[in-house]
Amino acid sequence: MKSEVVVPNVGESVTTGVLATWLKSDGETVSEGEEIFELETDKATLAVPAPASGVLSTTVPEGVEVEIGQAVGSIDDAGASADGGAAGAATAPADSDTADTREAARPNADAAFAHDDAAPVLSPAVRRVVEEHSLDPKNIRATGPDGRITKEDALAAAEKTGNTKPAASPKPAATAAVATTGAAEQRSRRVPMSNLRKRIAANLVASKRDSAHLTTFNEVDMSRIIEIRTRYRDTFEKKHGVRLGFMSFFVKACQKALEVYPEANAFIDGEDILYNYYYNIGVALSSERGLLTPVIRDVETKSFAEIESEIISFIERAKAKRLSPDELVGGTFTISNGGVFGSMLSTPIPNPPQTAVLGMHTIQKRAVVVDDQIVIRPMMYLALTYDHRMIDGREAIGFLSTVKNHVEDPNHLLLGL
Repeated sequence: MKSEVVVPNVGESVTTGVLATWLKSDGETVSEGEEIFELETDKATLAVPAPASGVLSTTVPEGVEVEIGQAVGSIDDAGASADGGAAGAATAPADSDTADTREAARPNADAAFAHDDAAPVLSPAVRRVVEEHSLDPKNIRATGPDGRITKEDALAAAEKTGNTKPAASPKPAATAAVATTGAAEQRSRRVPMSNLRKRIAANLVASKRDSAHLTTFNEVDMSRIIEIRTRYRDTFEKKHGVRLGFMSFFVKACQKALEVYPEANAFIDGEDILYNYYYNIGVALSSERGLLTPVIRDVETKSFAEIESEIISFIERAKAKRLSPDELVGGTFTISNGGVFGSMLSTPIPNPPQTAVLGMHTIQKRAVVVDDQIVIRPMMYLALTYDHRMIDGREAIGFLSTVKNHVEDPNHLLLGL
């Protein structure tokens, strides 16, 4: 019996995607729930599991745009049963001639590398790169799920060996490599832009084109939060099963500031202003595919532990490519933490239709004046970029001051002040 492999429904706002990579080869035996291909949408890249166990047959090649519900292959469970029966028979008692005959007759799912039983199973895209560049799969460092070789791994191996062009194809003069001490060096490499990167680019360009951006800055003393984290870190983690981070404090502080300054939580819709009285705060995450901003919904109803748990879940599922596109939409405000990469100062861009975004930065010990005394404190610069059509300087400065007050004195958050 055959089961169709279809493009799943991954969110209300998604109708099409690109079949980016087959994680399993045509003719390979797969298990139900095992990831078999990656679907790239304009919001995220997701790994799609097999609907049944059996032998995979692919009908749509990599790089093709597909629609939700479209069949891209099938799985024949009869083939899996036959393979299982053959494997069972091979282990049954038999004379050596019979065993040798069975071994010779056993089907090989990876015929291109039948000469080497230890050779890894390759997806069609990886196989193409390996054959074009005359690579040995056993020498390629695998970074994919379950130790599989990805297309990027194969391309990196080709670059490392200097064999960056197909062996059978002559090098065009326009892209010829320059010889240095007898070795060829790659001058450039052209790759198609992913749907996610295209969407990010389009959004940011539209934001810069259609909005009047302005950024205001402030700095915050992180001493109190660091003290609280140090004092209650173990107790918090033991009780809630998650570490107490800085982000939950800033998420809560921003929610309080949005209550005071609703313009920062509003959207411009034509000639109208849409005020939102709920607080869905996006947290920008960096991934190998680009910037993702999953949304923590209804922040006003959630505790510090719930916020930290959601953030950890977002990070883990972003790495595993299991974030749903619906989790990346619906935000009313965004926080971006460039400080985790060492950024001292930046001017983030609001994600339309949002009118403001908060930028966090690296914590540095600096000399500051407190009660007429010069002291050393862990300080962080904050940046608020906002749409000046909607928010004036007074509101922007007041918003940052409110965030600063709540972070420097977390008792405000605990007491609802």
